[in-house]
Amino acid sequence: MDRLDEVRLFVAVADALSFAGGARRLGVSPAQASKAVARLEDRLKARLLNRTTRDVSLTDTGRAYLERASELIAEFDALESSVRDVSGPRGLLKVTAPTSFGSVELECVILEFAKAHPEVSLEVSLTDRVTNLVEEGYDVAVRITRMSDSSLVARKLGEARIVTCAAPDYLQREGAPLSPLDLARHETILDLNLADPTLWTFGRGAERTEVRVHGRLRLSNAEACLAAARYGFGIARAPSFAAAEDLRAGRLTTLLCDHEPEPMPIYAVYPHARHLSAKVRVFVDHLVRHFSGPPRWEQGWT
Repeated sequence: MDRLDEVRLFVAVADALSFAGGARRLGVSPAQASKAVARLEDRLKARLLNRTTRDVSLTDTGRAYLERASELIAEFDALESSVRDVSGPRGLLKVTAPTSFGSVELECVILEFAKAHPEVSLEVSLTDRVTNLVEEGYDVAVRITRMSDSSLVARKLGEARIVTCAAPDYLQREGAPLSPLDLARHETILDLNLADPTLWTFGRGAERTEVRVHGRLRLSNAEACLAAARYGFGIARAPSFAAAEDLRAGRLTTLLCDHEPEPMPIYAVYPHARHLSAKVRVFVDHLVRHFSGPPRWEQGWT
């Protein structure tokens, strides 16, 4: 391991405040990370990190060294990327996206990108967990949220409406709610991905209201909630891209359309960098082109 690798491991450990987190980011073992930082400290004849059995923290010297080391590592990576990028996008591209959107809308887009750029290897993780792009080594994430993280660059891909829906046989049996308050007498299907699955928001701006709902089925993703709705278990809420096929086929019917909440923006996000690598730039441009114009999932049922 050369000196640059030792500095890179120190920066990763210091950013994560964890040997395990820093090692995971660079694909080495915590023991290797610990030995590399110890060698760096020996060579500098200075302690950079305070270590306890549970915590890692920076010394004053370590904090000053980290600031300059981070700049140098970023400049070195930018230099290498600029040389590699002359011949076009190449290398490993790590992408993460929400499970439902990834499986319904991203699969073909990613395969088209892979076909067009044979020098790029792709590692795609579909998860509803909010990942730390820097710590976990992802290049790009697709997120459906209102962005508040200023450490990330965000390019908007589109919007997803949040639709309330139920199966025709359920509505024939129980009747359709005419206002959000009518949901109090209905069985609903709860999505555990929401911060509070029992609190549904309706309306926009000054007309925004929150309604407390109930239901005996609590499921972990939009597809499961929609499947339960198709079986007549109750009323579900889901992003429009997830419900589109069921709505087109008439298996589900939209409800309370005049009370829809604000649509959720869809972004491609990536960490700030002095030099954006070609693989990230070209991939994000590919996503923006694909999702430009009216959303495909809104067609045929709205």
